[in-house]
Amino acid sequence: MKYIILCFIVLPAIEIGLFVLSGNTIGVLPTVGLIIITGILGAYLAKKQGLEALKRVQNDLRSGIPPGIAMLDGVCILVGGILLLTPGFMSDIIGLFLLLPVTRNALRPLLLKIIKNWINRKHIHIYR
Repeated sequence: MKYIILCFIVLPAIEIGLFVLSGNTIGVLPTVGLIIITGILGAYLAKKQGLEALKRVQNDLRSGIPPGIAMLDGVCILVGGILLLTPGFMSDIIGLFLLLPVTRNALRPLLLKIIKNWINRKHIHIYR
């Protein structure tokens, strides 16, 4: 419940505040331009990185290796692309962190720890 409130009330309010601040600081047209540029950049990066992640998953499967890390990268790229396409400066920063390989590699241990905690708390079920 607390995450729903955060996602649908608090984060959009912060984004709106940042839009107003940006509009007052650099102007309306540059703010709109930044939103459009980050959307285009997000689409390009998500497509490029997504295709690379898909190739890694396919190569892992052909080699008989479980594609866990490649799939996690694919999920990060998908979420990062969606966040960059969503108007907002905070969402753009988070999306960029998820799309860039350097920051994604730095975030990977934290994401793996979160997923393991979900599995241990039985929030994720694994069927075999």
